[in-house]
Amino acid sequence: MNTVAAASDYKSSNTRNTVKKKKAQAGQYILGVLLGLYTLFCLSPIILVFVTAFTDEKSITSNGFSFFPEKWSLEGFKYIFRYGEQLFISYGITIFVTVAGTLVGLFLMSLFAYAVSRRDFMLRRALSIYLMIPMLFSGGQLASYVIFTSTYHMKDSIWLLILPLAVTTMNVIILRTYVQTSIPDELMEAARIDGAGEWRTFFQMVLPLMKPALASVGFMMASAYWNDWQNALLYITSESKVPLQLLLVRIQKSMEFLLNNKNVSGAALSAIANNIPQYSCTMATVLTVIGPIMIAYPFFQKYFIKGLTVGSVKG
Repeated sequence: MNTVAAASDYKSSNTRNTVKKKKAQAGQYILGVLLGLYTLFCLSPIILVFVTAFTDEKSITSNGFSFFPEKWSLEGFKYIFRYGEQLFISYGITIFVTVAGTLVGLFLMSLFAYAVSRRDFMLRRALSIYLMIPMLFSGGQLASYVIFTSTYHMKDSIWLLILPLAVTTMNVIILRTYVQTSIPDELMEAARIDGAGEWRTFFQMVLPLMKPALASVGFMMASAYWNDWQNALLYITSESKVPLQLLLVRIQKSMEFLLNNKNVSGAALSAIANNIPQYSCTMATVLTVIGPIMIAYPFFQKYFIKGLTVGSVKG
């Protein structure tokens, strides 16, 4: 009798477990579908930008923006590539500023973060207060312009595209928090016992372990450098130092000027409008700017998420 009851209980338990598994699987499928729809919803603007960049201007004018255009065209990209040599020069300047600025910024901020993370460092509190001041107070753009041009005499210098964005308070805090929470003090104490100084401890012990945080902060810095055009607008006068973003802004402004110039006759304005792919060129400009960042992001995503999680949750 007990054997029969035990067998019955076992079968009912298996049945309940099977039902629970099926419900869990169904819930996962539903969640997957919802997340897929949400992802598609988020990607739709980017897809529309990509499609519009390759759409014929007349098709956009007559039918509006569409994911399925009547006619494809490369006129938007052809208009941008008319700038030829200057476009490639600006691309080179932007790549150089992005790479150099990110490396310089990571080096300076990692040193700063390591210093303020050491509990036995005498100036730790003073430097922490000094770090927070720019986050709360700012002299403004006019004061910065006067200092950089009149005091430092750095007008039209490539360094003015690098130095203003090299060190930010939030990035230093992320790196400092990572050092405090993810690198044990015992490891650095062991290095000191073995005779290593602060420089050797930092470069051989701490810096290699900071890769996730450095990758996440580095990606954010690279994005900021890549998209920056205001500093170039303020300080750069030579065409050989114009970054990509400022060049594309100038292309857009010149195109808007030609299309909205009231001093041009109606026939001439109509002829200009027929030769300038306004909407497709605008989207091609956007694609030219964000394309490299979109390609690079998947390679940094793992470190980006890990570094930010450590810097925000444990901070």
